[in-house]
Amino acid sequence: MDEREWLAERFEENRKRLRAVAYRMLGSLAEADEAVQDAWLRAGHSGADGIENLDGWLTTIVARVCLNALQARKARPEDAGLRMPDPIITRADETDPEHEVLLADSLGLALQIVLGTLPPPERLAFVLHDIFDMPFDEIARMLDRSSMAVRQLASRARRRVKGAAVPTPDPDLARQREVVDAFFAAARNGDFEGLLAVLNPDVVLRSDGGTQRRAASFVRRGAAEVARLARSIPHAILRPALINGAAGVVVMVKAEPFAVMGFTVAHGKVVGIDILLDPERLSRLDLAVLDD
Repeated sequence: MDEREWLAERFEENRKRLRAVAYRMLGSLAEADEAVQDAWLRAGHSGADGIENLDGWLTTIVARVCLNALQARKARPEDAGLRMPDPIITRADETDPEHEVLLADSLGLALQIVLGTLPPPERLAFVLHDIFDMPFDEIARMLDRSSMAVRQLASRARRRVKGAAVPTPDPDLARQREVVDAFFAAARNGDFEGLLAVLNPDVVLRSDGGTQRRAASFVRRGAAEVARLARSIPHAILRPALINGAAGVVVMVKAEPFAVMGFTVAHGKVVGIDILLDPERLSRLDLAVLDD
């Protein structure tokens, strides 16, 4: 086996983890795949001769690619404003080992949305250190900063995440599903009191309509406001699914995905609802995983 074949084999061993890093950095599955492919091209071009920590080296390459992508994204006006991360959709009755790697921290969409508000260097420091346990000195070399400066970046990011009060979902998926089902039953019956019963008083609903449905991009807070909106949910086919590891649904209209709704259920109440309504991104979803 020559060096390039050896490197290709080791890269494949690391691919799932590298994709997970890129997804946490970018919030986009397509961009994550592009970042991993770009990293392979760079790694293959430079070679791994003299590299002692290959896993760390590959992570560094992917992270730098993602950092460049985030900085370029900031300069694009169309990427301003609310942007939901790409949902990771799996069947409600089973788990997928590859998706489990992507969702290693188990905080789902709620954490990913907060990560999207962080400046790129803070996001890099938090993702690599707090989620993937990379030492600060390695991140420091990546950012061309001191280890102390990177510690401060991660600390600021941690405070932002804590300040956003990212809830930890109830671990019982069956109980989550019961609460989500009760939400839709009340919504379809126009049962305002029933909706209030399953909503946390401080529930947050975020909706991303993309460039084609700009009016559908908004944030609403409070049980009464969310309950009023929920009563207007159109009657459609709801396909139960796990959305980033938590109970949710894919809303189908005329056999096409109309929305993806992820729920955060904590202490038996809905504390967060995250809705992707962007037609362009919905058209790219692979829903074959939900087929019987």
